[in-house]
Amino acid sequence: MISSSSNLAERFKNFEREAFRLEILDDYNIPSSAENLRAFLAGEPQPADYNAGWVETVRTATQAGKRMYRVHIVTRPLTDYLRYELGWGYIKNMTGGEEFFILDVTDKPNPLSDAPDFWLFDEAAPVVMNYDESGTFLGPDFRPAGTASEFVSYRDTALAHAEPFAAWWAKYGG
Repeated sequence: MISSSSNLAERFKNFEREAFRLEILDDYNIPSSAENLRAFLAGEPQPADYNAGWVETVRTATQAGKRMYRVHIVTRPLTDYLRYELGWGYIKNMTGGEEFFILDVTDKPNPLSDAPDFWLFDEAAPVVMNYDESGTFLGPDFRPAGTASEFVSYRDTALAHAEPFAAWWAKYGG
């Protein structure tokens, strides 16, 4: 059963050590980002307050000694959305201390082809992020702590095959 997203916000306030995200989609259909996506694609400058709320969430956590990091599985060429997410979102979020890695499966098999999109808090609290076929967020699915080892394995596999975002972006990005 999918729980309310307000509980997900609590996870970001209450985790103790680390929050890890595996992103698997090429397009996330986020209506509140439509204007920023349009501006990015038009070559307009990034608004000064872009992603300010999330950056503050990240900064609060990282300044408290917590780690926030993610791996995004991608295939080149990047979709317009991924160019926007990585070019504006990741670079901005890094100012708050979030770490990013890219698992580029353009020329190799995807070692996580069956993994869901998820957050994992403190290696104990997995939350599957559910999306429809258009990339519209349907809600989080809070999994029992007993299933955490499966998600830790996904995380470890992702990190073993990924490279730091900055190095990947220097080769393939902007």
